[in-house]
Amino acid sequence: MTAHPARLRQRCRTLLRGRHRSLAGQLFAVQIVIVAAVVAAGAVLAWLSATRRAEEAARHQATAAAVAVADAPSVLDAARGPDPSAALQPYADRVRLRTGVDFITIMDTHGIRWTHPDPAQIGRPFLGHIEGALAGGTVNETYTGTLGPSVRVVTPIRDPQGRVVGLVSAGITVESISARLRPLLLAMVGAAGAALTLGGLASYLANARLRRHTHGMGAAELGRLYEYHQATLHAVREGLLLLDRDHRVALCNDAARTLLALPDDAEGLPVDRLGLPRPLTEALLATPPRRDEVHLTAERVVVVNTSAIGGGYHGHHHHGLGTVVTLRDHTELQALTGELDSVRGFAESLRSQAHEAANRLHAMVSLIELDRTREAVDFATAELALAQELTDRVVGAVSEPVLAALLLGKAAQAAERGVDLTLTEESRLDDRVLPADLPARDLVTLLGNLIDNAVDAAIEGAAHHPGPPTVTVTARTEGGELLLRVADTGPGLDPQTARQVFHRGWSTKHRDGVPGTPGGDAGGRGLGLALVAQAARRNGGTVEVGGEGGGEGGGEGGGEGGAVFTVRLPLARHPHPRAHPHPHPHLAERTAAP
Repeated sequence: MTAHPARLRQRCRTLLRGRHRSLAGQLFAVQIVIVAAVVAAGAVLAWLSATRRAEEAARHQATAAAVAVADAPSVLDAARGPDPSAALQPYADRVRLRTGVDFITIMDTHGIRWTHPDPAQIGRPFLGHIEGALAGGTVNETYTGTLGPSVRVVTPIRDPQGRVVGLVSAGITVESISARLRPLLLAMVGAAGAALTLGGLASYLANARLRRHTHGMGAAELGRLYEYHQATLHAVREGLLLLDRDHRVALCNDAARTLLALPDDAEGLPVDRLGLPRPLTEALLATPPRRDEVHLTAERVVVVNTSAIGGGYHGHHHHGLGTVVTLRDHTELQALTGELDSVRGFAESLRSQAHEAANRLHAMVSLIELDRTREAVDFATAELALAQELTDRVVGAVSEPVLAALLLGKAAQAAERGVDLTLTEESRLDDRVLPADLPARDLVTLLGNLIDNAVDAAIEGAAHHPGPPTVTVTARTEGGELLLRVADTGPGLDPQTARQVFHRGWSTKHRDGVPGTPGGDAGGRGLGLALVAQAARRNGGTVEVGGEGGGEGGGEGGGEGGAVFTVRLPLARHPHPRAHPHPHPHLAERTAAP
């Protein structure tokens, strides 16, 4: 059930409401108070310490003028020229008038003046301290010189190598500072009023935007909403991924990390660097939204849904903040579905066998009524011998009850469809050979899916095979491994197609008249062999596909021109590492005869 966004936000505000005032309103009030307090404090301090502030302003003004003159390239050139005073005196007068300082004195490193407002003072020693400036710093002081007490700054003139080649002093007399005090205070009052107005306007505009982004919620509401969000995010069993517009992981919950086996540093990584199977990566990168798509990871079956955040999809372009991805774990459900299909098949086989048994019973009753007792006994024992022979063969060779029951049920299903399912002579699995931690469900997934595909392939190739459609099963231990091999008499696999059979969506069923095309999803197929590869990989094993003369996968138990699938599982179980980013890195694929 969905709700209108505005209505949903209103419900959240009603649920989380602490104080009625929004966060933006609270911040605006605080900002106005702060701006007013700062302006008032500045004005009061200006009145109480007018002289100090005026001197400080004069010092800054003198510093700016002195530094600007010292940094001028023309000043450096004149200082290194034959007659510095001739070039610098007019320049110093112009700068002094423009900057409003009372004097600008340019001198050599010995303190001999090159410039001065009073030309009679040129060539005489500078009155003040220049040691700090000669050391490379900018110094300021209040000192009584030829123009009376003044606030002055002395700064060095440097050449490109950083050497001090001269000094610049700029200053304002205390008398000028006193004359400027009243106009300065009046200007500060006006500036304070303007600052208060502009500050209030800027705060209002900024907080209006903040109010839109926070939907009018208060600080307490946002805090509680964040806590609820975090609790909900980590409590839900469904996986949740938030991708930004660059398809980087912005957020993922615990369930998503588990379902996709994501690393701890997954947040911030691009989707194509998460090591996910290629079909799943393509689904997450796709522009149109995905709905209930089934995908396989290294160990799980997940259902994927994607949707845009803060925008929509226009054609093939996404306009918004990113993408939200939800993941549901269907591993157990998929396994149960497979088992249910097997049980349903067994039930159909039992109904068919019951029907056949009734026909045979009628035949025996009719023979007895015709006083053909001997023929009735022979007929009954022959039928029992055929059924018992397969049962004895399976039970005698395979002590594992799950595999034995699966083989007997699949044999009945195959027989109903006109396919002979046989167990090779070398098949043998003694009791307690299989490791206790090897799930029986995985055995059913492995052997059941392989036999189902083999039966379908055998029926498909019946018209081109001289004998009856046959599926041959081998189950034994070899070199510390459990070996399960299923061969059929079907048309086999194309060598190029053999490299795709374990991908999700590949199916041996016809699509558009072409067998073995990757279109199984449309009909609910295409997961069987992918689940086989996943179960084998989950248990540290491998799956090989081959055919007649196809090397390791063919030969023993191989069908005449059909496909041969071989599963090898280690009997000594060890924890296996996380799957390689490639969808099926552990599959030793073999080409098959066409």
